[in-house]
Amino acid sequence: MLRPWDRIDRSASGILSSPPAKGGALKGCEAFGVKGRMIVVIIPARYGSTRFPGKPLVAICGRPMVQHVYERVAQAQGVDRVVVATDDERILDAVAAFGGEALLTSPHCLSGTDRVAEVARKVAALAYINVQGDEPLIHPQAVSMVARALREGEGMVTLKTPLEDRYELMSPHVVKVVTDKEGYALYFSRSPIPYPRDGRGNRTDLRGYFKHVGVYGYSRETLLTLATWPPSFLEKVEGLEQLRALEGGVKIRVLETEYKAVGVDVPEDVARVEAILKGEGQ
Repeated sequence: MLRPWDRIDRSASGILSSPPAKGGALKGCEAFGVKGRMIVVIIPARYGSTRFPGKPLVAICGRPMVQHVYERVAQAQGVDRVVVATDDERILDAVAAFGGEALLTSPHCLSGTDRVAEVARKVAALAYINVQGDEPLIHPQAVSMVARALREGEGMVTLKTPLEDRYELMSPHVVKVVTDKEGYALYFSRSPIPYPRDGRGNRTDLRGYFKHVGVYGYSRETLLTLATWPPSFLEKVEGLEQLRALEGGVKIRVLETEYKAVGVDVPEDVARVEAILKGEGQ
């Protein structure tokens, strides 16, 4: 018997790209032909948020938040398809209502990465970009940067932006990242990294300090491999999924962007985002 999340596709096309039959010869994206060369943005959108139930559907300037995210990432260069991955038919219906594409995923996914990987098993592509469904101010240019790096052959890509103040440096809610000279991640942490042992922390001294921006790009092979790995020690200690990849030896390219993420975590954030959007003329 098919489970609901095995069969429901609410989209304009209603078409899924299917993997080759068993015994197919080609490996990776080559096995999927033209569609396998696409880059697909997947937006995980879970209904049952503990702090903000139904968050993807909250109205922001008259439209569901997930619609803002969808329409912005669809403007990114190098993106061929956008899919919302959700565990709830109310979100599925809302996406269909504005003409978007959505897939129902298992309610048992433990993380956004697992939800993205579930869609990747159904949708053939060269690579996938995970954009959170609570980022209604996401910049298309930031997504374009990730798409370009994936087309250039990177296995995993994410973003960073300069820290703005000492509060961000010290806050465990702001994830910091350090990279090597080639731009690959050395570590991500909720702690200050590198640690300012001489007590520095004013704005001038923060040059060279970066916070992580949670947009992820994966080659198909990297994503599906990561989804088979159990949570790692560092991942569980810091509560950061990307450490599973880093601890497992995956090289993560970290690109610098001017985009400052403004997410919606609690109901009080909605007014702030609406004020920004109205300033943009929306």
